Amino acid sequence: MEEIIFPNQIRTYRKKHGCTMQELADELEMSLSAISKIEKGYRRLDQEQLMHVAAFLNCHLQDLFVNELNSNPEVVQAWKKEQERRSKINVNGGLKTLGAGLRQIRNEKDLTLIEVAKDAGMTLSVYHRIEMGQREVSDKEFNGIAKALSVPVASLKEMIKKLDERGVLNEIIQKNDAKYRSLATPKGSTNSDSSKIFVYDAAEDGKNVYVDITEPTEKIAKPYYLQNKVAGYAVRFKNTHFDTLLPSNALMFVDPSAELKDGDMALYYKEYKKAVLVKIEGHKASLKAVLSSGKSLKIGEDTKIHKIIVISL
Repeated sequence: MEEIIFPNQIRTYRKKHGCTMQELADELEMSLSAISKIEKGYRRLDQEQLMHVAAFLNCHLQDLFVNELNSNPEVVQAWKKEQERRSKINVNGGLKTLGAGLRQIRNEKDLTLIEVAKDAGMTLSVYHRIEMGQREVSDKEFNGIAKALSVPVASLKEMIKKLDERGVLNEIIQKNDAKYRSLATPKGSTNSDSSKIFVYDAAEDGKNVYVDITEPTEKIAKPYYLQNKVAGYAVRFKNTHFDTLLPSNALMFVDPSAELKDGDMALYYKEYKKAVLVKIEGHKASLKAVLSSGKSLKIGEDTKIHKIIVISL
């Protein structure tokens, strides 16, 4: 089962443009299967790809998103019913409880999403959807997760059951639901002020600089170098070792769609909305992210990493 994460009107505008699914796939250099999943809402496009689609279909970027302000009410209602249907399937299947239990146990063991996904033999995006309660888990996958958590399969099932009985998982499920709702509404689908961007604060653990992209501390005017970007945000250095080099009001502006290259500074997302400041090293085919502590992190296909394009004093 796949979950709805990207309500869109790409199919509608593709047909209006007289374009076949194969033509769109060729334009984006994707498989026909990938385009089908995108149009059904099972797979996302990044901002650069979205702009490519809008240009190819000769429509505005906002037209591609489903939202109550600009979309046909029947289209909006259809997407809502589909999301509600899949949400009920997840509840009935116990997927939310399973996902919340895995997240609780992973946190207790002080493991990251990346570590568990790697040791379980699956991609970060797949494991993340499992913890979100939005994806079914095969016996083979569950065995891999149990191994990654260093817990016997039977014991892991019993641990999740007991956590559920104690009511420990309710808060996690509620948070997952809130995150899922935010994921199901693509950026740009609301009537937000596109002339401003959010600012988040950075913190330090003694070795590395971290950023939690959950609650913005303020909203500021969008700088000119982000004017033509759909996504973008800023991070303020506060109480970090950078204070000795930069004034306390220094801001780093982030462009998620910018291409990475050797020497760049970037935010490497180790978990959902939790990033660490890194330096990019290496050539295009073998880039790696280096932490302030000197530890290297691999950059794979599923790695979420955003380039810092400007540091403003």
